[in-house]
Amino acid sequence: MTRGDLPVMLDDLEELVLCESFSSDHDAVAASAEVVATLGARHLGVRPEPIVAGGVTHLRWSFGTPRVLLLGHHDTVWPIGSLREHPWSVTDGVARGPGVFDMKAGLVQMFHALRSIGSLDGVCVLVTGDEELGSHTSRGLIERSAEGCSAAFVLEASADGGALKTARKGVSTYELVVHGLAAHAGLEPEKGANAGVELAHQILAITAMSDPKGPATTVTPTMMNAGTSVNTVPSLASVAVDVRAADQAEQARVDAGMRALPPRLAGTRLEVKGGINRPPMDATSSSALFKLAELVAAELGLGPLRGVAVGGASDGNFTAGAGCPTLDGLGAVGGGAHAAHEHVIIDEMPRRASLLAGLVEAVLEGRQ
Repeated sequence: MTRGDLPVMLDDLEELVLCESFSSDHDAVAASAEVVATLGARHLGVRPEPIVAGGVTHLRWSFGTPRVLLLGHHDTVWPIGSLREHPWSVTDGVARGPGVFDMKAGLVQMFHALRSIGSLDGVCVLVTGDEELGSHTSRGLIERSAEGCSAAFVLEASADGGALKTARKGVSTYELVVHGLAAHAGLEPEKGANAGVELAHQILAITAMSDPKGPATTVTPTMMNAGTSVNTVPSLASVAVDVRAADQAEQARVDAGMRALPPRLAGTRLEVKGGINRPPMDATSSSALFKLAELVAAELGLGPLRGVAVGGASDGNFTAGAGCPTLDGLGAVGGGAHAAHEHVIIDEMPRRASLLAGLVEAVLEGRQ
């Protein structure tokens, strides 16, 4: 691909960004799926198979017996109406708008890359609709699609400076619920069991499960809630917990710790919900594909590549966990995912599409 392809790529990107696709709005995700399906059909010559699971619309194109899986998502974290505050724009070589970096530009690059390939025999494309929520309805679909494939290329946005993502931490999510006993805070607080005070003890214990050594394991209390009125001893309190770990042993350690938390105050009871969501994507899963990417980039004159390990997770965690070699971060170059300054460097779009096309062809030719 050359810079001459950029005008059409930007038209496609505008079309996707202007169709808002907030993950929690199933109707919006369904509408977005139709736009993505139409765009993909223009470039690939055939419409996808729509797959609706749990009310969420996913799309799959499959050509022959799949050997290469291209994986992306069309949902975003941006609530409907975000375009009013963050409108689509292209200024000074930078495209902006809700979801432009994470990851609608990656979808555009993917379709243009595949359009440039002579034969798509052996390619499977999967675009899911709930990645930002944890892929609860698409995980099985992702893992089944990865079965028997020699490579999975994930169109998530790049790391800083365009680096590919060669390893990702695994993710666990929990909700700790504290059950106590309500009482009047002024008349007889001693007859209550304060769930809020118990929660404070538990938050300190949970935070202590973090391990800063090596690839750090982070255990982070996030959303908290307690109480119903200012003059009532809280009978219920809760905290959400985000866990990131580089290996499955650490995930298991924290999981066991969460489930073994003892209550500190008499009359309180703990309930642990949730668990391990995404397994880690280990660097061994990407090493051979990253070396191949370096060779392809050199052949295309795209300059040296850089690979990094990141704390964020993606659906690439699932393909790697299923045993499929996986290379992530092949999407847009830019920054500001989930933030007001989300943006894409548009001159990089044809270059990244060319890299992806070269990678797909190399795997299909058996160069892996």
